[in-house]
Amino acid sequence: MSAHFARSHRHEALDGLADRRLLRELAYVDGHWTASEAAESFEVTDPATGTTVAFVAALDGRQTTKAIDAAARAFPAWRALLPQERSKILRKWFELIVGAKDDLALLMTLEQGKPLQESLGEIDYAASFVEWYAEEAKRPNAESVTSHLPNAEMMVRREPLGVVGVVTPWNFPSAMLTRKAAAALAAGCTIVAHPSSETPLSALALAELGERAGLPVGVFNIVTGKASA
Repeated sequence: MSAHFARSHRHEALDGLADRRLLRELAYVDGHWTASEAAESFEVTDPATGTTVAFVAALDGRQTTKAIDAAARAFPAWRALLPQERSKILRKWFELIVGAKDDLALLMTLEQGKPLQESLGEIDYAASFVEWYAEEAKRPNAESVTSHLPNAEMMVRREPLGVVGVVTPWNFPSAMLTRKAAAALAAGCTIVAHPSSETPLSALALAELGERAGLPVGVFNIVTGKASA
């Protein structure tokens, strides 16, 4: 079913969102909100009631490759950015997550089913990872290691490797994304994330906030749809 077919059948609790732009039904690829070329979508339902919450774009393998290519193109500039600059963006992302806590928790409860207080707690937990790695981004220091050879000195230096694929489960749809993605972003890697098809709305809302925080085009991509595709 195409996403626009079910607009009139939405969950009434969505009226409680203070920022309706956090309810995203399109995937986020290369800085654009995009649907599948075949206009295919899948239904996200409230597990407590079975009520439709949203219809989300179902991307295919070709579009996933486009997301990977976009992340690869964005990697050199993101890697070259001063760690302090990456830290500022992550810090802004953290602040926006905290500011949107109530809306993010509501979306999570509607798509995942956990009590609202549990969702509020998870948003705090999710934000804490972004805050932590915003600080760690400024400290990619080299370390000396005691050598097993006489008169030899060993040095360990951490460097970003490229595009990171992030797959997240349905049970902690926000915290498991920030836990993985914030670390990679802080290090200078770019992201292609695939959230569970049961709970894609949390990831898409985080992408919206990441865009507002200043994550450059192609650095953070969310591919939605069936895992098999």
